[in-house]
Amino acid sequence: MGGSGRERTDDDEVIRRDTSEFDRGLSFFDAIYGFAVTLLIVNVDLPEPQAWRDLGSLAASGVGQQLLGVALSFVVICALWRVNVRMIKRLTGLDGPMVFGNLLATGLVILVPFTTDAISNPATADLALPTALYAVNIAGVALAQAAVYQRGRAAGLERRPTSSRENSLVLLAATTTPAVFLASVPVALTVGAAAAQFMWVSLIVLLPLTGRLANRARGT
Repeated sequence: MGGSGRERTDDDEVIRRDTSEFDRGLSFFDAIYGFAVTLLIVNVDLPEPQAWRDLGSLAASGVGQQLLGVALSFVVICALWRVNVRMIKRLTGLDGPMVFGNLLATGLVILVPFTTDAISNPATADLALPTALYAVNIAGVALAQAAVYQRGRAAGLERRPTSSRENSLVLLAATTTPAVFLASVPVALTVGAAAAQFMWVSLIVLLPLTGRLANRARGT
Protein backbone atom coordinates (compact mmCIF):
# COMPACT_ATOMS: atom_id res chain seq x y z
CA MET A 1 0.00 0.00 0.00
CA GLY A 2 2.76 2.45 1.00
CA GLY A 3 4.85 1.64 -2.07
CA SER A 4 1.96 2.04 -4.50
CA GLY A 5 0.94 5.29 -2.83
CA ARG A 6 4.45 6.68 -3.23
CA GLU A 7 4.57 5.57 -6.85
CA ARG A 8 1.24 7.23 -7.54
CA THR A 9 2.52 10.45 -5.96
CA ASP A 10 5.65 10.35 -8.10
CA ASP A 11 3.72 9.79 -11.31
CA ASP A 12 0.90 12.22 -10.74
CA GLU A 13 2.35 15.07 -8.69
CA VAL A 14 6.09 15.32 -9.35
CA ILE A 15 7.52 17.29 -12.27
CA ARG A 16 10.61 15.27 -13.09
CA ARG A 17 13.99 16.62 -14.12
CA ASP A 18 14.85 16.22 -17.83
CA THR A 19 11.25 16.82 -18.88
CA SER A 20 10.02 19.77 -20.91
CA GLU A 21 7.60 20.71 -18.12
CA PHE A 22 10.47 20.93 -15.62
CA ASP A 23 12.53 23.04 -18.02
CA ARG A 24 9.61 25.40 -18.65
CA GLY A 25 9.04 25.81 -14.94
CA LEU A 26 12.70 26.55 -14.28
CA SER A 27 12.80 29.06 -17.15
CA PHE A 28 9.69 30.76 -15.74
CA PHE A 29 11.28 31.20 -12.32
CA ASP A 30 14.56 32.42 -13.84
CA ALA A 31 12.67 34.97 -15.95
CA ILE A 32 11.02 36.44 -12.85
CA TYR A 33 14.37 36.98 -11.13
CA GLY A 34 15.69 38.62 -14.30
CA PHE A 35 12.61 40.81 -14.60
CA ALA A 36 12.91 41.92 -10.98
CA VAL A 37 16.54 42.93 -11.54
CA THR A 38 15.53 44.93 -14.62
CA LEU A 39 12.78 46.75 -12.69
CA LEU A 40 15.32 48.11 -10.22
CA ILE A 41 16.43 50.83 -12.61
CA VAL A 42 12.91 52.26 -12.60
CA ASN A 43 13.64 53.42 -9.03
CA VAL A 44 16.27 55.89 -10.25
CA ASP A 45 14.76 59.30 -10.98
CA LEU A 46 16.48 61.32 -13.69
CA PRO A 47 18.00 64.40 -12.02
CA GLU A 48 16.98 67.89 -13.09
CA PRO A 49 19.07 69.43 -15.92
CA GLN A 50 20.93 71.77 -13.56
CA ALA A 51 22.16 68.76 -11.54
CA TRP A 52 24.30 67.66 -14.48
CA ARG A 53 26.51 70.75 -14.35
CA ASP A 54 29.11 69.10 -12.10
CA LEU A 55 29.61 65.99 -9.93
CA GLY A 56 28.80 67.89 -6.75
CA SER A 57 25.40 68.95 -8.03
CA LEU A 58 24.74 65.45 -9.31
CA ALA A 59 25.59 63.93 -5.93
CA ALA A 60 23.39 66.48 -4.14
CA SER A 61 20.41 65.45 -6.31
CA GLY A 62 20.19 62.13 -4.46
CA VAL A 63 20.83 59.98 -7.53
CA GLY A 64 23.87 58.43 -5.85
CA GLN A 65 21.76 57.11 -2.99
CA GLN A 66 19.26 55.68 -5.45
CA LEU A 67 22.00 53.97 -7.46
CA LEU A 68 23.42 52.52 -4.24
CA GLY A 69 20.00 51.01 -3.48
CA VAL A 70 19.87 49.55 -6.99
CA ALA A 71 23.35 48.05 -6.56
CA LEU A 72 22.42 46.55 -3.18
CA SER A 73 19.25 44.90 -4.47
CA PHE A 74 20.96 43.79 -7.68
CA VAL A 75 23.45 41.83 -5.58
CA VAL A 76 20.70 40.51 -3.29
CA ILE A 77 18.43 39.34 -6.12
CA CYS A 78 21.32 37.73 -7.99
CA ALA A 79 22.38 35.94 -4.80
CA LEU A 80 18.81 34.70 -4.23
CA TRP A 81 18.62 33.54 -7.85
CA ARG A 82 21.90 31.68 -7.43
CA VAL A 83 20.55 29.99 -4.28
CA ASN A 84 17.45 28.93 -6.22
CA VAL A 85 19.54 27.50 -9.07
CA ARG A 86 21.79 25.52 -6.74
CA MET A 87 18.79 24.25 -4.80
CA ILE A 88 17.03 23.00 -7.94
CA LYS A 89 20.24 21.32 -9.12
CA ARG A 90 20.20 19.13 -6.00
CA LEU A 91 16.65 17.88 -6.64
CA THR A 92 15.27 15.23 -8.98
CA GLY A 93 11.96 17.01 -9.42
CA LEU A 94 9.32 19.34 -8.00
CA ASP A 95 5.97 18.43 -6.50
CA GLY A 96 2.94 20.67 -5.98
CA PRO A 97 3.93 22.19 -2.61
CA MET A 98 7.45 22.86 -3.91
CA VAL A 99 6.11 24.66 -6.98
CA PHE A 100 3.84 26.72 -4.71
CA GLY A 101 6.80 27.58 -2.46
CA ASN A 102 8.86 28.66 -5.45
CA LEU A 103 5.97 30.78 -6.72
CA LEU A 104 5.77 32.42 -3.29
CA ALA A 105 9.51 33.11 -3.33
CA THR A 106 9.45 34.61 -6.82
CA GLY A 107 6.33 36.61 -5.99
CA LEU A 108 8.21 38.20 -3.11
CA VAL A 109 11.18 38.83 -5.42
CA ILE A 110 8.91 40.94 -7.61
CA LEU A 111 8.31 43.18 -4.57
CA VAL A 112 12.03 43.85 -4.07
CA PRO A 113 12.14 46.79 -6.54
CA PHE A 114 9.23 48.36 -4.64
CA THR A 115 10.86 48.04 -1.21
CA THR A 116 14.22 49.07 -2.72
CA ASP A 117 12.69 52.35 -3.85
CA ALA A 118 11.54 53.01 -0.28
CA ILE A 119 15.02 52.53 1.24
CA SER A 120 16.88 54.42 -1.51
CA ASN A 121 14.57 57.40 -2.07
CA PRO A 122 16.09 60.36 -0.20
CA ALA A 123 12.63 61.36 1.03
CA THR A 124 12.00 58.02 2.81
CA ALA A 125 15.42 56.40 3.27
CA ASP A 126 15.85 57.56 6.87
CA LEU A 127 12.46 56.24 7.99
CA ALA A 128 12.28 52.98 9.94
CA LEU A 129 9.35 51.38 8.13
CA PRO A 130 10.96 51.14 4.65
CA THR A 131 14.00 49.37 6.12
CA ALA A 132 11.78 47.01 8.13
CA LEU A 133 9.66 46.15 5.09
CA TYR A 134 12.75 45.57 2.93
CA ALA A 135 14.17 43.23 5.57
CA VAL A 136 10.90 41.26 5.81
CA ASN A 137 10.75 41.10 2.00
CA ILE A 138 14.22 39.58 1.63
CA ALA A 139 13.75 37.26 4.61
CA GLY A 140 10.49 36.00 3.12
CA VAL A 141 12.18 35.03 -0.15
CA ALA A 142 15.00 33.20 1.63
CA LEU A 143 12.63 31.34 3.97
CA ALA A 144 10.41 30.25 1.07
CA GLN A 145 13.46 28.91 -0.77
CA ALA A 146 14.61 27.00 2.32
CA ALA A 147 11.12 25.54 2.75
CA VAL A 148 11.13 24.32 -0.87
CA TYR A 149 14.33 22.36 -0.35
CA GLN A 150 13.21 20.91 2.97
CA ARG A 151 9.99 19.78 1.32
CA GLY A 152 12.02 18.14 -1.45
CA ARG A 153 14.15 16.34 1.11
CA ALA A 154 11.09 15.13 3.01
CA ALA A 155 9.54 13.88 -0.24
CA GLY A 156 12.69 11.95 -1.15
CA LEU A 157 13.51 14.16 -4.13
CA GLU A 158 17.16 14.86 -3.34
CA ARG A 159 19.56 13.71 -6.05
CA ARG A 160 21.93 12.66 -3.26
CA PRO A 161 20.19 11.95 0.05
CA THR A 162 21.69 13.92 2.94
CA SER A 163 22.15 12.90 6.54
CA SER A 164 20.53 14.75 9.42
CA ARG A 165 23.86 16.41 10.23
CA GLU A 166 24.36 17.52 6.64
CA ASN A 167 20.85 18.87 6.48
CA SER A 168 21.27 20.75 9.75
CA LEU A 169 24.27 22.62 8.37
CA VAL A 170 22.53 23.24 5.04
CA LEU A 171 19.55 24.61 6.97
CA LEU A 172 21.86 26.79 9.06
CA ALA A 173 23.34 28.28 5.89
CA ALA A 174 19.89 28.77 4.36
CA THR A 175 18.44 30.52 7.40
CA THR A 176 21.39 32.82 8.09
CA THR A 177 20.16 35.49 5.68
CA PRO A 178 16.54 35.60 6.92
CA ALA A 179 17.72 35.49 10.54
CA VAL A 180 19.90 38.59 10.10
CA PHE A 181 17.25 40.49 8.14
CA LEU A 182 14.47 39.64 10.59
CA ALA A 183 16.68 40.55 13.54
CA SER A 184 17.20 43.96 11.95
CA VAL A 185 13.46 44.72 11.93
CA PRO A 186 13.10 45.58 15.66
CA VAL A 187 16.41 47.46 15.46
CA ALA A 188 15.04 49.59 12.64
CA LEU A 189 11.84 50.31 14.53
CA THR A 190 13.54 51.17 17.82
CA VAL A 191 17.05 52.43 17.03
CA GLY A 192 16.80 53.56 13.42
CA ALA A 193 17.18 52.58 9.79
CA ALA A 194 20.95 53.10 9.64
CA ALA A 195 21.64 50.77 12.57
CA ALA A 196 19.44 48.06 11.05
CA GLN A 197 21.10 48.33 7.66
CA PHE A 198 24.50 48.14 9.31
CA MET A 199 23.48 44.72 10.64
CA TRP A 200 23.11 43.47 7.07
CA VAL A 201 26.85 43.96 6.58
CA SER A 202 27.46 41.03 8.94
CA LEU A 203 26.30 38.72 6.15
CA ILE A 204 29.57 39.40 4.33
CA VAL A 205 31.22 37.29 7.04
CA LEU A 206 28.39 34.96 8.07
CA LEU A 207 27.36 33.69 4.63
CA PRO A 208 30.82 32.45 3.54
CA LEU A 209 31.30 30.88 6.97
CA THR A 210 28.00 28.96 7.06
CA GLY A 211 28.33 28.11 3.37
CA ARG A 212 31.77 26.62 3.98
CA LEU A 213 30.42 24.51 6.83
CA ALA A 214 27.57 23.24 4.65
CA ASN A 215 29.91 22.41 1.77
CA ARG A 216 32.28 20.61 4.13
CA ALA A 217 29.39 18.53 5.48
CA ARG A 218 28.39 17.59 1.92
CA GLY A 219 31.98 16.68 1.12
CA THR A 220 32.32 19.38 -1.60
